[in-house]
Amino acid sequence: MSNSSNKLSWLLLLVLGFPSWAHSYELSYRTFAYDLQQLVDGNIKDAHGKPLAGVTVQVKGKDHSTRTDASGNFRINANTGETLLLTMIGYKKQEFLLSENGPYKVTLIESTDVLEEVVVVGYGTQKRANVTSAVTQVAAKDMNQGGVRSPLDLIRGRVAGLSITRSGGNNNPNWDTNIQLRGATTLSGTNQPLIVIDGIPGGSLNLVQQDDIESITVLKDGSAAAIYGTRANAGVVLITTKKGKAGAGQFDYSSYFAHDEVLRRPHMLTAQQYRDLKNDPTNKNANKMNDEGDEVDYFDLLLNKGNVTHYHNLSASGGTEKSNYRLSGSYSNNEGIAVANSNTQYGGRLSINHTGLKDRLHLQSNLATNIRSQNLLGGQAADFEQAIQQNPTQPVFNADGTYNDLLVAGSYYNPIARLNQETNKGERTLFSGDAKATVDITSGLTATVFGSIVRNSYQEDEYRMLASRSSIVSYRGGGYARKYSALTDTKTLEATINYGKTFYENHNIDAIVGYSYQKGQYNNMEESNSGFLTDANQADNLGAGTDLKSGLASMGSKRNNNKLVAFFGRLNYDYRGLYMVSFILRHEGSSRFGANHKWGNFPAASLGWNIKKESFMEDIASIDQFKLRVGYGVTGNQDIDNYLSLVTLGTGGQYLNNGTWFQTFGPDKNPNPDLRWEKKSELNVGADFGLWSSRLNGSIDWYQRRTTDLLGSYSTQVPPFVLSTLFTNVGELRNSGLELALNYQIMRDRDWKWDMSFTGSYQKNTLASLSDDVFKASYLESVSLPAPGSLGNAIRTIEGGPLGTYYGKRFAGFNDEGQWLFYKADGSTARADQMVEEDKAFIGNGVPKYMAALGANVSYKSWDLSVFLRGKFDFDVLNTQDLYFANKSWLGNNILSSALDKYAQLNDAPQYSDYYLQKGDFVKLDNITLGYRFKFPSSSAIRNLRVYASGQNLALISGYTGLDPEQNDTGLSTGVQGRGFYPSTRTFTFGVNVGF
Repeated sequence: MSNSSNKLSWLLLLVLGFPSWAHSYELSYRTFAYDLQQLVDGNIKDAHGKPLAGVTVQVKGKDHSTRTDASGNFRINANTGETLLLTMIGYKKQEFLLSENGPYKVTLIESTDVLEEVVVVGYGTQKRANVTSAVTQVAAKDMNQGGVRSPLDLIRGRVAGLSITRSGGNNNPNWDTNIQLRGATTLSGTNQPLIVIDGIPGGSLNLVQQDDIESITVLKDGSAAAIYGTRANAGVVLITTKKGKAGAGQFDYSSYFAHDEVLRRPHMLTAQQYRDLKNDPTNKNANKMNDEGDEVDYFDLLLNKGNVTHYHNLSASGGTEKSNYRLSGSYSNNEGIAVANSNTQYGGRLSINHTGLKDRLHLQSNLATNIRSQNLLGGQAADFEQAIQQNPTQPVFNADGTYNDLLVAGSYYNPIARLNQETNKGERTLFSGDAKATVDITSGLTATVFGSIVRNSYQEDEYRMLASRSSIVSYRGGGYARKYSALTDTKTLEATINYGKTFYENHNIDAIVGYSYQKGQYNNMEESNSGFLTDANQADNLGAGTDLKSGLASMGSKRNNNKLVAFFGRLNYDYRGLYMVSFILRHEGSSRFGANHKWGNFPAASLGWNIKKESFMEDIASIDQFKLRVGYGVTGNQDIDNYLSLVTLGTGGQYLNNGTWFQTFGPDKNPNPDLRWEKKSELNVGADFGLWSSRLNGSIDWYQRRTTDLLGSYSTQVPPFVLSTLFTNVGELRNSGLELALNYQIMRDRDWKWDMSFTGSYQKNTLASLSDDVFKASYLESVSLPAPGSLGNAIRTIEGGPLGTYYGKRFAGFNDEGQWLFYKADGSTARADQMVEEDKAFIGNGVPKYMAALGANVSYKSWDLSVFLRGKFDFDVLNTQDLYFANKSWLGNNILSSALDKYAQLNDAPQYSDYYLQKGDFVKLDNITLGYRFKFPSSSAIRNLRVYASGQNLALISGYTGLDPEQNDTGLSTGVQGRGFYPSTRTFTFGVNVGF
């Protein structure tokens, strides 16, 4: 081969191989350059010498970072002369310069300055030191421990003035949580605060798992909540989920297993007691009783004693300062204490954050989904009510193996038969997606666009078998099937511009202006049919029911929508962190209101004075923080049905004309072009303080609320109105109260930590007016007491009176025959049949005036223990269970055993009076959790591991003799223990948290 050929060959190889050669050279150079850096080792501890795990260690100005392991050790590539940045929640940020000597030992100082914390507020964040409104933020580390049914259970008792109760049984997995802040604010709309999840107004709590929550913030007063305008009358709850952080990839797994046991159950007559009573010659009701030869505890048969709830959550997170992520997936199987009462759900959440365009563009996105399958058949209060009435000698089955379900007139049925001959299942699919883009236009000026969509799809299938009592009695022996489906779709678009600037070193301004648009749409369909000749298809072939041809089937559907449009702004100013002021204005329009009042204004203003920074306070060493706040704000309530301001058409009867059926239509409501939202004006005066190197931190708030233009339905004259009622604005409601929150660090040393927390509140509410010049109403009534007997309503609220007042007869004793005696208006006594309406009086109140909670957290080395107690005080509970079932006149059904001792003197039909009112004051041992953290100093795989055992609702201290004195205390229907008996439970949980 010639030299020229050799040169040509080399040239071709050089040209053809250059890209890969050059790439290899670049990689080698980068690796060589990277290897020139030092491999830096270090260890980080707290002030007491305890290793700190999870500290983020980053080379300042660069993307790469790491985190400390369980022993506080870290290793990172860095050059001499570079600076390491150390950050961890709860500790002061620290920087240190790398010298030639190593390894490095660093001590992080715990951040005791509570006012330096960042607090989430509407459309942004603020330093706690600059907050001028009543805002409470609970971080994940301070939330209630153990398994929870709802995310809001995590903060029950942690926020002064916030009431969180669960209707239908304290641990029924298919019932929602009732929440109310600072008392009732409306008579017709919602008393539940607006839920905002990662900026989505009206976000679904079912889309949030407890391990995905970073913090929960409650905007308590009007000056804080006014930024949300027409939906903020009842306050605002902001939920912030966890996001990805810069550093090496991490995995976290959380799991728990829980078991419920009955805390209190009703005590009925046993089979032997029932027989003895039947044979008692003094028993006037013996002829109603039958001994059927068996011994059955129907209530016990309704209990799922082997219930086990388990929950699993796995998350992965990591990335750089400019691009990070967090992905989590969860699965849970939740079983109630009742049979056929459960749900299974699985879902996931993805959060992505990215910064680009020379750090001027910030993109954030969240996706979340939850799929839930529910068994809705069990857990019904009516089943438990039936169970306690069942004759305890009555067998569950007949001799031929069929269910003993007496087919007699009335509402009595065998609950065991119902649970085995019917099905009721629900399927819910929830999806939420949002994206936010923020552009740094110039120094201090940013613009943000945020969009979200939330979809809630629900389907329910119900079937009653041919052999069921319901089918035989109501559908002539043919099966019954029903299907229900609904879809809720909410879209939100918001745009904001933020400006923050410091002028002349001491003057700080932070401002935001924005636009918000939200459209909600709801549609549903419900169909039912009966006369099925086989149970094979259940609800999956509705057309097979023979009653369709007979015109006995039913079908209905609905679709409606609403829109909200708002322009809003907020201006915050502070001078040297000494004097602070905030102004808010939201101008909002709602499609739900009349043509004359589509738009409204919601202003707010608040002031803050950080007295500690005044010169006359500088020498008082025991006071670290002392800030006074005063705020005033106006919010609204538009949570009513759509189209109430418009005249709409409804279907009437059908008529036959010349062989053709015609459907009639007519107006189903009166129009009201003046319909407008309720407005609540609220004044709040408060103080935040810290004493003794911030070992004691707390806040105190006094508030006064006034809700005007209350929404409600009033009687009208026909004509000129077409219909006899009109939905309009009349009335005024007033609330006032006092709240206190304290946190005290009792002990802090190398091995021991001991913290105490306390929240307490007092509230008073009054229905100031219920009428105006046109529309009149003298009182409101609620909680109708069922038959037997015409017992009326339990609660009556009058103008000038408090909410939740019981109205009824005053007990005066029994006569010699065991008949009721009551006080008449003139002070004399009379039997029940001699009482008239004018003899009734206000006999008690079901709204707790005081709420309090006390928590303690103690840790010793790797052990930690938390104890949490909670109570409500100064209220009455109406024990309707005793009213009806602790009465011998209820025989021959079974009755409560207390009818033979506590109520033995009674031989009369049930009557409603203060005889059945009991003091509801209680203290609950809400939670005890014992945990242990394992150390893995030499493990490169396991970052941390904690196991714990927890008990919830462990003990109840109360003079109340019913099942649970803690009843739903939201709205007007408060303090009444219903006839249903879903039992109160205690929960035992074992859990594990592990980080990889």
